[in-house]
Amino acid sequence: MVVDGVSKAFGTVQALVDVHVRVRAGEFLSLIGPSGCGKTTLLKTIAGLVAPDSGRVVVGGRTVEGPGRECSVVFQDFALLPWATVQKNAEFGLLLRGVPAAARAERARGVIAKVGLAGFEHAYPAQLSGGMQQRVGLARALAVNPQVLLMDEPFASIDEQTRRVFQDDLLQLWSEERKTVVLVTHSMEEAIYLSDRVVVLSPRPGRVHQVLDVPLPRPREGAGVRATAEFARLVDDLWKVLRKLQ
Repeated sequence: MVVDGVSKAFGTVQALVDVHVRVRAGEFLSLIGPSGCGKTTLLKTIAGLVAPDSGRVVVGGRTVEGPGRECSVVFQDFALLPWATVQKNAEFGLLLRGVPAAARAERARGVIAKVGLAGFEHAYPAQLSGGMQQRVGLARALAVNPQVLLMDEPFASIDEQTRRVFQDDLLQLWSEERKTVVLVTHSMEEAIYLSDRVVVLSPRPGRVHQVLDVPLPRPREGAGVRATAEFARLVDDLWKVLRKLQ
């Protein structure tokens, strides 16, 4: 996936300027930066939900000109259908793509199990915790089998303990599915723990300020990575970069 010279303004507010990012297939990449630097705008541009004023995004060899099959988004606010069950929420993207009912149901059941919600297929969002609702959002995104999984601060609305469990589960899913993942986050620890590389955006108008490699070995989940001196050093290095942007 390539972000090639993307700029975007909303009225008189310049959100992004000449952003260049190349994401390797199967890579886990995080976007971080000061509030208002355009992280979510960049994510939505990759998804085809926002059109750039200049530049382009190429996913799977195709220039993105609107929402397509290559990308799927997990939103911060869950964005679930409150009147639909977990099963029907997970099927929703497949329904929009015209997948037959039997195939929809089978695929949805599979991803529901993968995100740890087997047995909750007939529950409604209001009956679930925030962490469980976000798992439904992840199941819906994975059900359509995208090349690129885009995640907009998916853990912001859940507590720390649940967040850590979810992060480990996400890494396990990523190792199995090998999707390309682009994650927007405000958490330095999260960015380092999950990512192969971290892209730091400058204050608005957002542009790529620096790209940091994360050379921590994988698998990381459940391996005590957060307690290592190398993890602490990488988080501190990221903080030093961000501190200069304040």
